[in-house]
Amino acid sequence: MKKLFVLFSVILSFGISSQNNNILSLSEYIGYVKEFHPIVKQARLVSTEGEIKLLKARGAFDPKISVDYNQKKFKKSEYFDKLNTTFKIPTWYGIEFKANYEQNSGIFLNPESNVPNEGLYSAGISVSLARGLLMNKRMATLKQAKLYTQQAKAKQTLLVNSILHDAIIAYFEWLKNYEIQNTYNDFLNNAENRFNIVKKSFNAGDKPAIDTLEANINLKNRKLDLEKSNLKYIKSKLKLSNFLWLEGNLPLELESHIIPDTETSTTIDTALNINKNMLQDIDVNNHLKIRSLDYKRQGLLVNKRLKLNNLLPRVDLEYNFLSPKINGLTDFDTNNYKGGLNVYVPLFLRKERAEFKLAKLKLQDIDFVISASKVELNNKIKTIENEISSTNAQSDLLLNLVKDYKKLIKAEERMFILGEGSLFRINYREVKLIETRLKLINTKNKYLKSKASLYQILNNQE
Repeated sequence: MKKLFVLFSVILSFGISSQNNNILSLSEYIGYVKEFHPIVKQARLVSTEGEIKLLKARGAFDPKISVDYNQKKFKKSEYFDKLNTTFKIPTWYGIEFKANYEQNSGIFLNPESNVPNEGLYSAGISVSLARGLLMNKRMATLKQAKLYTQQAKAKQTLLVNSILHDAIIAYFEWLKNYEIQNTYNDFLNNAENRFNIVKKSFNAGDKPAIDTLEANINLKNRKLDLEKSNLKYIKSKLKLSNFLWLEGNLPLELESHIIPDTETSTTIDTALNINKNMLQDIDVNNHLKIRSLDYKRQGLLVNKRLKLNNLLPRVDLEYNFLSPKINGLTDFDTNNYKGGLNVYVPLFLRKERAEFKLAKLKLQDIDFVISASKVELNNKIKTIENEISSTNAQSDLLLNLVKDYKKLIKAEERMFILGEGSLFRINYREVKLIETRLKLINTKNKYLKSKASLYQILNNQE
């Protein structure tokens, strides 16, 4: 694993600013996820599966050749010797073209199987005049397979974008916990310096013992806060590592010196290639989730048409021209033929009517899902727009509050040195400053997550 760590450090050095090769930027991180994440690779199999199913459905229209040979001999007598070869070409609208060669002999041959000595050729057509003409199982399967292929491609993109979104969120959590850790580390240094100053003042007789106790308690609290933040930072870093892989499905784990880019909030639009104005151009009807549901609806509509077609009676007509020889089309004439008509009508159609009603219910169900999904997406877009504006404004206010609290603390510290202030007030002001800085970090994190949601929606547009 150490070799992997070294390898990853070498790889990261390419394309990273020479000023600080310890920084893993968001754009570089996304590049690794897109290129090497195994689930991103796995998502491509969804599209492959759709293409395989389409190939399978097209197989129903493949020409077919069959050979049927039967022979029976008993006690030196040839009962029968029958050869029947057929070549069929299925077509789209329930029509099937067929060519046949038949040669039969034997003393116990069924009279209807008697053919000329050189055999009998036939060429003809079979067609369904009612059920199966405009819609049949083969047609429905092929149409649904085409729709499934398109749906699979949409699902593939949705899955990849979902993984990228989760990866980006993991980066933002890592960045947030890194900034929180730095915040507690800064204030731990302040608490240590303050404790040392108070201790010296106490030894010099300028400060009471209670001040050293209060400074020491404050120092211990800062150490405790830092330890908690260290744990959260390590956990977020390990979670981030779940998205980092190398070629050959080799997992990676970040070294301790690799840190996130603290300027991400200012470079986020460039890294994700987005901007807030893009929200106005989003059309929910072109969203891949809606498109995927629409492909599913079209498939259900094909199924409904098939079930409706099954309510019709089955009327199959077959006609074949016959000829003992075949040198050309002129050898076939209407005087020699074999034909038939089959009619099949269930009396109550209970099974067919039930299947048709179920198909209609499924269509109604998907219509409700599509309508609800459109409303949900529209509301999500409005939410993202409001979140970006609000968190941006909140960040500006919190940044000003941080500056104001810093001024207050400096003023209190000067008064404390002059013997007019109290350590309690300094600590109180500092606690407020810490709270405000943490609020600022969390608000920036919400801002970044809103940008990630915008990125996901834009990437899911067709």
